[in-house]
Amino acid sequence: MAFLNLPGLGQVHYHEYGTGAKPMLAFHGYGMTGRQFEVLQKSILTDYRVYSFDHFFHGKTQISGWSEQQILAGMPKNMMRAYLEEWFKQHGHQRISLMAYSIGANLALVLIEEFAEWIDEVILMAPDGLSVYKGFNFLMHNAAGKLLFKTVTKSNWLAPGVLKGLRRVRFIDDSLYKIAYSEMDTPQKRLDVYYTLNLIKQLQPNIVKVTDEINRHNIKCHLIFGKHDMLFPKSSAADFIQRLNNPLVHEVPLGHWLVTSQLDEHLVNYKL
Repeated sequence: MAFLNLPGLGQVHYHEYGTGAKPMLAFHGYGMTGRQFEVLQKSILTDYRVYSFDHFFHGKTQISGWSEQQILAGMPKNMMRAYLEEWFKQHGHQRISLMAYSIGANLALVLIEEFAEWIDEVILMAPDGLSVYKGFNFLMHNAAGKLLFKTVTKSNWLAPGVLKGLRRVRFIDDSLYKIAYSEMDTPQKRLDVYYTLNLIKQLQPNIVKVTDEINRHNIKCHLIFGKHDMLFPKSSAADFIQRLNNPLVHEVPLGHWLVTSQLDEHLVNYKL
């Protein structure tokens, strides 16, 4: 069991796996843990040694000394520097790669802003952070949205009703409904959603800076999208893709639930 002690934040638990020699830091999606990428046995884990972090309010990672008011204000971007600084202290300064899925991409993209000269490759799967997602932006930064999110969090019946309504008007599909419902069916799960999304709401990457750094340092950049993903589809990343010199863009016949054994088979074919 391994941890990073991040000053002013808390203790971040990370998982270490893979038979390769190249170090890769990884950030999972909501409701998962750092074990999420273990299914990529054939495509990623043969070449990389993955160090995959549990997000706060996930797994064994624990925030320390933060009041609810601080959590709801969000974690400042500059605190992300501690992830890599503390990892370097444990494992030595060396070149790394990054991998992230869904909301975890925000953390990886912020690290690119600060540490691009240390990064060889980045693999982003169904990534958040490449454009403004209106739903999250409404809940995190609009007064009415914040009130709605807080109300839903504290209600035993409102969350299912809201999700059913979103599915009815086709704002989300059946797969997203099932994912969201499974993460909001108890008071503790709803509170974890509320705290997680508020904690990371300031981790909004500067896309101009990120793409400039990727291009300047010739970072190999894989972008992987689900053809049926309604949350973060390829179309939402068009501006980001256009700004890159040599992006490697892949679209697979899957939805947002992307990190699966089926994806592993696709990535083998892409020779990542």
